[in-house]
Amino acid sequence: MLEWVADPQIWASLLTLTVMEVVLGIDNIVFISVLVARLPAEQARRARQIGLGLALLFRIALLSVLTLLVGLTAPLFTLADHGFSWRDLILIAGGLFLLVKATHEIHRGIEPEDEPGKAPVAATFAAVVAQIIVIDMVFSVDSIITAIGMAQQVGVMIAAVVIAMAVMYAASGPIASFIERHPTTKMLALSFLLLIGVALIADGLGFHIPRGYIYFAMAFSAMVEIINVLARARRRKASLSHH
Repeated sequence: MLEWVADPQIWASLLTLTVMEVVLGIDNIVFISVLVARLPAEQARRARQIGLGLALLFRIALLSVLTLLVGLTAPLFTLADHGFSWRDLILIAGGLFLLVKATHEIHRGIEPEDEPGKAPVAATFAAVVAQIIVIDMVFSVDSIITAIGMAQQVGVMIAAVVIAMAVMYAASGPIASFIERHPTTKMLALSFLLLIGVALIADGLGFHIPRGYIYFAMAFSAMVEIINVLARARRRKASLSHH
C-alpha cells in the first residue's frame, strides 16, 4: 500500500508538480495581494486566509471530479477554425475580469475619486472575498488541468496542490505588506494583472504565450522596482542625516 514511498518516479513527479503549482500560483498571489491592500490589516489577513483556503478547496474538489475536468477541454463549438471548450470560455472570462479589474484600479490610483461632496468608496470585506472567489475558480481550472497532464496519481496531485498552497499562503503576507508599504509597487502589480489577463484570453483563443516569457518579464520588472525602492530609501536616509 505504501509502495509509492520507495518509488523515486513518484517523488520526482511530486517535486516537479509542486514547483509547477507554485509558479502557476504566482498570478493568484499577485491578485489577492492587490485586492486585500484596500482592507484594514486584520480584515486583509482574514481575506487572504479565506481566499487561499477556498483556492485549495476548489482545487481539491476539481481533482475529485477528474472526468468532468477532462470534459472541460472538449470543444463545444467552433469559431474561426478554433474549437472553444468550457476551459477556453472560463479562461477568456477570467482574463476579461482581470483586465477590467486592473484597469479600474489603475484609474483609481491615477485619478482618485475625491470629488467634492462625494465620500470615497471603501472596499468591503464581502466584495473583496467575492472577487477572490471568482478569480480562484479561474486559476484553479488552469492549475488542475496542468496537474492532470503532469501526474497520473490523484494522491500526488492533491499533495502537490496542498504543499503549493502552503507556500502561497506563506508568501502572500509579505508580498501584500510590501505592496502596502510601497505604493508604486501596487501599480506594477496591477500591470502584471493586465499582462496575466491578456495571457489568459490568448490561451482561451488558442494562442498560447509561454509562461516563461511572462514570468521573466514580471521578475525583471520586480527587480528594477526593488532597486528603485532601495534607492529611494537610501536618498531619504541621506536627506534625514543632513538635517
